[in-house]
Parts: sequence; C-alpha cells; structure tokens
Amino acid sequence: MTIELKKETRQEAISSIERYFKENMDEPIGNIAAGALLGFFLEEIAPAVYNQAVAEVQERLQARISEVDIEVHEDEFQYWRRREKGAKR
Repeated sequence: MTIELKKETRQEAISSIERYFKENMDEPIGNIAAGALLGFFLEEIAPAVYNQAVAEVQERLQARISEVDIEVHEDEFQYWRRREKGAKR
C-alpha cells in the first residue's frame, strides 16, 4: 500500500524539510531534492509508522469492545426482584 499525501500536505512537508535543512544543516536543500527525500521517507519509513498506528488503534478498539458488555449490560429476570423490593418499603 502506497502512502499518499494530499497536494497541500505534501507541499507543507516539503517546505518543512527545506526549513529544517536551512536551520540545522550546513547546506540548504532545494525543492526538488526535498520532494525526493519526502518520497523516500513515505516509501521507506512511513509504512512502519502507519502499521504502528493501526496496531495501536486495534488495541484501543479491542479494549473498548471488551467493555461494551459492562456499559450496556442489563440484569435479567428483574421484574419480581423489583416488585419484592417495592413491597418491602
């Protein structure tokens, strides 16, 4: 699965890479080189980040699903118990 960015997001990422190089490296990086570097990151590293995010979402969903019975549980056969409690008052 190829990870694609929206055009606006891609341009912001390229601008961010250019700024990073300007402020932290000895030489600046051009727009084309920054785009190529972003493409490399998206192809090589982004799937690992994506897979980790999916695993974390699955974990959270499993935790929520395991709590559904607690949140929506209804005790069964309560009619007579409620009536008996009401009669004792």
